[in-house]
Amino acid sequence: MRILNYKYLFAIVLILLVTSTAIWAQSKDPIERLWLSQEKNAKINIYKGQDGKFYGKIVWIREPLENGQPKVDKNNPNKDLRQQPLMGLMLLKGFKRAHGTTYEDGEIYDPKNGKTYSCKMTMKGNALDVRGFVGISLIGRTSVWTATE
Repeated sequence: MRILNYKYLFAIVLILLVTSTAIWAQSKDPIERLWLSQEKNAKINIYKGQDGKFYGKIVWIREPLENGQPKVDKNNPNKDLRQQPLMGLMLLKGFKRAHGTTYEDGEIYDPKNGKTYSCKMTMKGNALDVRGFVGISLIGRTSVWTATE
């Protein structure tokens, strides 16, 4: 009878160990979530790509239509991309986790002016400081995004 109880206990412990290991292996990086832009007019989904870097694309726009049609990337410097919808547009590219809650070596695209900037991001609780810059980060602008999930 005692042997049966130990086998039962061993099986439960084994199942819990395998399950917790699988859950831990699937855990996301803290930056992987939905973020609301500072202007509160767009939500950006940040996710980890297959290359291990982080990317972000627009998944919600407060006013998605213009003249009854989906808003497009009309300021893109590449004329062939100016009819690309803003919904689904890749804003953040190629970020690596540097240390702690800082992500560097990426780029941010600003559809308002069609320009791409070097960028670094720093998480501060439920806020994300997104700093776009040219050259060095001292010369740039920070936008604060808020976690939505």
